[in-house]
Amino acid sequence: MKASDLFIKALENEGVEYIFGIPGEENLDFLDSMKDSKIKLILTRHEQGAGFMAATYGRLTGKPGVCLSTLGPGATNFTTPAAYAQLGAMPMMMITGQKPIKKSKQGRFQIVDIVDLFRPITKFTHQIVNGNNIPALVRESFRLAMEERPGAVHLELPEDIAVEDCDDSVFEVVGHRRPDADELAIQEAAKMIENAKMPLLLIGAGANRKRTSEALAEFIEQTGIPFFNTQMGKGVVDERHPKFLGTAALSDYDFLHCAINRADLIINVGHDVIEKPPFFMEEGKAKVIHINFFPAQVDEVYFPQLNVIGDIATSIAHIASHITNKSNWDFSYYIKIKDEVESHLSKYSEDNRFPVLPQRLVHIIREELPEDGIVTLDNGVYKIWFARNYKCYQPNTLLLDNALATMGAGLPSAMCAKLINPNKKVISVCGDGGFMMNSQELETAVRLGLNLVVVILNDSSYGMIKWKQEGMGLDNFGLDYKNPDFVTYAKSYGATGHRPTSDENFRELLAKCLNMDGVHVIDLAVDYSLNHSILNVLLKEKTCIL
Repeated sequence: MKASDLFIKALENEGVEYIFGIPGEENLDFLDSMKDSKIKLILTRHEQGAGFMAATYGRLTGKPGVCLSTLGPGATNFTTPAAYAQLGAMPMMMITGQKPIKKSKQGRFQIVDIVDLFRPITKFTHQIVNGNNIPALVRESFRLAMEERPGAVHLELPEDIAVEDCDDSVFEVVGHRRPDADELAIQEAAKMIENAKMPLLLIGAGANRKRTSEALAEFIEQTGIPFFNTQMGKGVVDERHPKFLGTAALSDYDFLHCAINRADLIINVGHDVIEKPPFFMEEGKAKVIHINFFPAQVDEVYFPQLNVIGDIATSIAHIASHITNKSNWDFSYYIKIKDEVESHLSKYSEDNRFPVLPQRLVHIIREELPEDGIVTLDNGVYKIWFARNYKCYQPNTLLLDNALATMGAGLPSAMCAKLINPNKKVISVCGDGGFMMNSQELETAVRLGLNLVVVILNDSSYGMIKWKQEGMGLDNFGLDYKNPDFVTYAKSYGATGHRPTSDENFRELLAKCLNMDGVHVIDLAVDYSLNHSILNVLLKEKTCIL
């Protein structure tokens, strides 16, 4: 069997459905081996788009998304998606080509040491030097990509190795059970919770696993402990729950931090310091129990007093079973905070001025989307408004990046979400800056026949940086630009463009587009004028709202 055929067989053995990417000369044998495979090639217009789609596949399914590029510049274009997956704990495999390694007639043309390049931003990277090693390397790569903490892996397949004659056997895919936490740690955690007066539950991205979501919902019902989440922990537990206090969209001085600052114990489930901190620990203040698959990475703002390490869902269930005494708990202040937070967050939800306020945008999208509808965000100041104001009813229904926080991922993420969830409504919300970084993938979305809505928030500037610039008291400089006509731009790709003229018109267009076939691009004028007066004032205020 040819080595490239064996590679495809090994990927089929792992259950791979799609390979996203752009092949090059060095991948032609691999591409030829795909012709009769059940694996579908999703040809993209840029390697970044392919990498972001593969990472999102991993995020939504728990299985590595696979992406393909050629050598040199094709492979280097994977660096940002690799970091996106690695920091965001999304299982992803990158396959890159390379010139022949046994004999080459092209000198160093296009040669970059891709294996070394990817070493700092992957869990595993390896050049294949013998075709018979492919089954073991593929199996090991998939195991590592999915093992907690999930992340990116990379294999490089040189041209001359791809044509080698190999054995045709592959390794059986063997699952594993994660170990349970130490019983003494479970008992100590339960005792700390029982002895606390105002315990508070924090849900992070690592809790976004089906069993963990169910275990946390049961824990909250049993104990009645109020909870909040990080940006990437949104939706793990239904945010309509009466015990939900809100999302830590800022690291400090947000409305929610009034509750955090009163807590004497924070039960931190599934969070690590790679995500922007939802709060800062200080000596003498709230103690923290770290419940995760791996120990806490200690730094100046995070130094838990107890680690409970093992399968999160099992740990939560075991801790709950040990909690009996709740007589000294007092959640009355948290309930006041919840009411106050809800009041502040709803303040501008009915404000129908145009251009639209981000708070109003979030409100409209939440009302128009069904419970299982998916919103993907690029990176911009609107991400804060979605984190604070958008309530998620189910896991993985708001896909944002609060780890690498890269721009350009929003549209590809939405495309993958729609590809693997064809019956769900999907909206991609992008700033005009982030959208233009991978806007060429509109052609891919149209070619794939996706039914997708893309909302571009148009302020003709890099809005988040302008917000920071204003907050620092600096002059407005260097962050404004001109955009193309997005309606015409969409049409040129075969999509349909829309430009709302009022708040009411936007709502009508959004509802219409969500129920129509095809790719719809909505060029929406946005008003960020309240960002400074609300967000920057919150960051500077050091007193609580109650």
